[in-house]
Amino acid sequence: MSKEMSSNKEKIVTIDGPSGVGKSTISRMVAASLSFTYLDTGAMYRAVGLKLQEENVDLTDDTAVRECLSTVSLELLPASTESDDVGVLLNGRDVSRAIRSVEMAMVASEVSSLPAVREKLTRMQQEIGNGGKIVAEGRDTGTVVFPNAAWKFYLDATPEIRMQRRADQLKLQGKQVDEKELLAMIVKRDHDDQSRSIAPLCKAVDAYIIDTGTLSIDGVSKAMLTRINQL
Repeated sequence: MSKEMSSNKEKIVTIDGPSGVGKSTISRMVAASLSFTYLDTGAMYRAVGLKLQEENVDLTDDTAVRECLSTVSLELLPASTESDDVGVLLNGRDVSRAIRSVEMAMVASEVSSLPAVREKLTRMQQEIGNGGKIVAEGRDTGTVVFPNAAWKFYLDATPEIRMQRRADQLKLQGKQVDEKELLAMIVKRDHDDQSRSIAPLCKAVDAYIIDTGTLSIDGVSKAMLTRINQL
């Protein structure tokens, strides 16, 4: 751990980047190495997306969205192992598996552009980070949620590499994959995340950029820990 972290910086690591760059796996590894808490912001957006979808809320109706959000409570459950996803309780119901589909990833991207959703979840995430010592991953953790984080990273890789990683993951789960369709979804999600008016996906000016397409997961983790110890 760095011995000279500026006193006006929060003891937080942010890891941003598009889908499929390995943010979740790497975040868990870095959090474990630092003995920090892992904050999966994407899981929170997926859970809220699931709730809005289940309630058939018109996403163009801000009042209806806010009314639904007023009834939402979320609890993140620690992953049992470094290879597992963070669990999520939505109003006390375990939706951990339900939110991890490709379809829910697209829903999460859509609802994350809604002002009411971003306001609520950004506030919740900042409350979680009040005590510091967290690794937060998402698409705007270093630019919007924790702009004063001590250590910021932006992970990237080509859409093709990210598609293949996701396809391999789904195949291991016994699911059939249309790789062309999956690639098209990834490209669309990138466009939607980067072009939305509220908290678009972008690199923080002080973020350290790592191309995960040229490194192993262990290599990325080691590069990040080295950087953290240098600052």
